[in-house]
Amino acid sequence: MITPIDITQKEIASVVLSIQIPAYQVEAELLNVPALPPLQDTIESLQNCGETFYGYFINETLAGFISYKFEDHMLDIHRLAVHPTYFHEGIGKSLLHFIEEIEPSVDKIQVTTGTGNKPATTLYKQFGYQEVKQIKVSNQLSLTNFEKALT
Repeated sequence: MITPIDITQKEIASVVLSIQIPAYQVEAELLNVPALPPLQDTIESLQNCGETFYGYFINETLAGFISYKFEDHMLDIHRLAVHPTYFHEGIGKSLLHFIEEIEPSVDKIQVTTGTGNKPATTLYKQFGYQEVKQIKVSNQLSLTNFEKALT
């Protein structure tokens, strides 16, 4: 079940962080970038990020989440994470499908992921997202920005 989660609550931010860290550690290994920025988050930085969060729950357990910011008819996905225990169960697909329908006035969705993160880039392409640009963050890290028009 997908429901809103209040990231400003310390307990909830702690649970979200317990999903985010292992999920992004997998991405960090794929990209060979041990200091991937999402791994630097804290409970406080999550509480103050200004993003809207939805969680995917299996029974009472948070298995994954998605967060975004919405501005000028564009939804910008900031985080999509699934705990490695629940990889390959369709949770990422469910969250992405859900988020595409959440804001009725959305014209476009954008998302950015590590260029070498094949599972994420494959998922976005399956959902019709188009690669817009690559951004070289450092010698070790390149990001790919995807967009999808919903009109």
